[in-house]
Amino acid sequence: MTSDTFRAAARALLDRADILAGHTETPGQLTCTYMTEAHQAVASQLAQWLRTAGCDSVHVDAVGNVLGRYHGTGAGVAGRLVTGSHYDTVRNGGRYDGRLGILMGIGLVEALHTRGIRLSRDLEVVAFAEEEGVRFGSTFLGSSAYAGHFDDRLLTTLDRAGTPLSQTLRDAGHDPAEIARAAGGASGIAHYFEIHIEQGPVLLDLDAPLGVVSAIAGSVRRRLRLTGLAGHAGTTPMRLRQDAACAAAEIVLAVESRCDGRNGLVGTVGQLEVPNGSVNVIPGACLLSLDVRAADDATRDAALADIDARIAEICARRRVSLESETLLRASAVACDPAGREAWRHAIGAQGGAVHELVSGAGHDAMMLARVAPVSMLFVRCGAGGISHHPSEIVTEADVAAAYAAAWAFLLAYSA
Repeated sequence: MTSDTFRAAARALLDRADILAGHTETPGQLTCTYMTEAHQAVASQLAQWLRTAGCDSVHVDAVGNVLGRYHGTGAGVAGRLVTGSHYDTVRNGGRYDGRLGILMGIGLVEALHTRGIRLSRDLEVVAFAEEEGVRFGSTFLGSSAYAGHFDDRLLTTLDRAGTPLSQTLRDAGHDPAEIARAAGGASGIAHYFEIHIEQGPVLLDLDAPLGVVSAIAGSVRRRLRLTGLAGHAGTTPMRLRQDAACAAAEIVLAVESRCDGRNGLVGTVGQLEVPNGSVNVIPGACLLSLDVRAADDATRDAALADIDARIAEICARRRVSLESETLLRASAVACDPAGREAWRHAIGAQGGAVHELVSGAGHDAMMLARVAPVSMLFVRCGAGGISHHPSEIVTEADVAAAYAAAWAFLLAYSA
């Protein structure tokens, strides 16, 4: 394939992303959450594109994943190659997060079919129905089902309207009892590769269109409740206060101080609330979130241990009690060394410098890593690297570079 061909494929991808963005729950924004009308319209459009691209079989499974299979020659090579990502979005999100990887998979099938090329292995493109966790609060519904790790207890989870997940599936024409079948082929995957926008500014800062993901950070999320003692803001001396918000402020700075970015270590307090707070009342309670991530679990857990010690010291000194609830614990995922080397070679063949970086965001590849080797290619974001936002953007040139790398990767890795 020539550079002009990759450019044309990139333009087609960007046009398709615009078409998908037209399916939204909120006019003027892009919001596409699980099993809404907009979500089902996107699934229908993806299935149509997979068929016209040349897939030999296309179907939608019981959780809404859209799967297209392009048959290989089966020349004595075990296992299939799988690529894809998710097609749901956050509220008022961007049009390339997740969807870029699906559309590039469709484009790869289209390129193979147009040229009459059959790989030695089957190539499967999977559009995972849910990754963001917006509607039901649980991430990776699509890829967990595909990988055979769906938690049936989630079927009783309610959305904001009080509708359980099981009823939502039935209303959309799916049978929850069939979810186990979604994982029927998980054992036959030779390799899963995901092409994704970086969702950050690293590649932009390096002036590099592409990057090889070395690992996906493991994260721990907690909800903390600090309880002090409310009192009159004018009559209670500073030294006698049990101010929960002041304790929270110290904790925020302690997290920032401990998480220095080495080994992909980052820490964030993204939510901070004084329930029923008043301008003239000492905060008697404070709610805050804690999110700590790193490229390996040992680094993350060491940071958490230090943060926990600091929180205990702060609370004891300020005479504030603590309640802590763990919301999520996800293990870090190291990308497959052979896959990383194949991506390095594919990027290097274009004459550019090869950069490796840790993904601080979670991806469907984390679920697929439970059943197969995984690798990831990052594509540079513009607009300062912003994602999960209407300003999320990629350039045609960068998408074309990703196509060229993916084409080289696919031909090499299928052998």
